[in-house]
Amino acid sequence: MRGLISRLQKLKYEFLLFALVQHLFIGIFITDLDFYTTTIWPINMLVLGLGSIFMFTGKSSWRHWFRNLHFIVVLVLPMGIPFFKGVPWYFTFLNINYVVFFVFMFLELLRFLLKPSYINSDVITASICGYLLLIEISVFLLQYCMYQNLKSFKGIDTSSPAAIYIDLVYFCSITFTSIGFGDITPNHHITKLITAFIGIAGQFYTVVLVGILLSKFSSNTK
Repeated sequence: MRGLISRLQKLKYEFLLFALVQHLFIGIFITDLDFYTTTIWPINMLVLGLGSIFMFTGKSSWRHWFRNLHFIVVLVLPMGIPFFKGVPWYFTFLNINYVVFFVFMFLELLRFLLKPSYINSDVITASICGYLLLIEISVFLLQYCMYQNLKSFKGIDTSSPAAIYIDLVYFCSITFTSIGFGDITPNHHITKLITAFIGIAGQFYTVVLVGILLSKFSSNTK
C-alpha cells in the first residue's frame, strides 16, 4: 500500500491530468445526462479530488488543511443535485465552491511551475494541468452566471445541469483556443465581459508559460 502511494506521489501530475481530462470530457462517452448528473459527476469529483491530494501530500501548512476540508465539501455537493435540482441557491453555492477549489489548485500549480530552474516531464504535465484548470475555473464561473440568469447565453441547452455543464465546457474550450464557432454566445453584459476576460487570461497564460518553459530550457542547456 505504501509503495502504491509512493508511486502515485511520483506520478501526481500525470494522475491530476487524467482526472482533469475525465472530468471535463467524459461526457463524450455518456449519452444519458441524468445518469451523468447523479452518478458520473460524483465519481468524477472523487477522482479529481484524489488527484489533487497528492499535490499537497506532506505539507502541513494551512493550504494543506484547507484543501482537505474543502475537498469534502466539493465531493458532497454533486450528490445533492438530484434532491436540489430545482433550487437555485444550491447551484450558486456549488459553483462558488468549485471556483474556489480550482483556483486554489491552479495557484498551487503555479508555485510549482515558477520554482524550479529545470524542465522535465513533471513541468510539462503540470503546464497542461494549469491550462485545463483555467478551463474548469471559467466553466464554473460562467455556470454561476447561468444559474443567476438562464438568459446569460444564447445557444446553451438548459434542460438539465449536465447539459449546461457540457455546453459550457465546450464554449470555454473553444474560447481559450480562440476558435469561436459562434453557436453559443454571451447574451448579457456580465457574461460578455467575463468571456472577454477568460479569453485574455488563456492567451496570457499561454504566452507566459512559453516564456517560463523557454527560460528553463535555456538554463538546462547552459
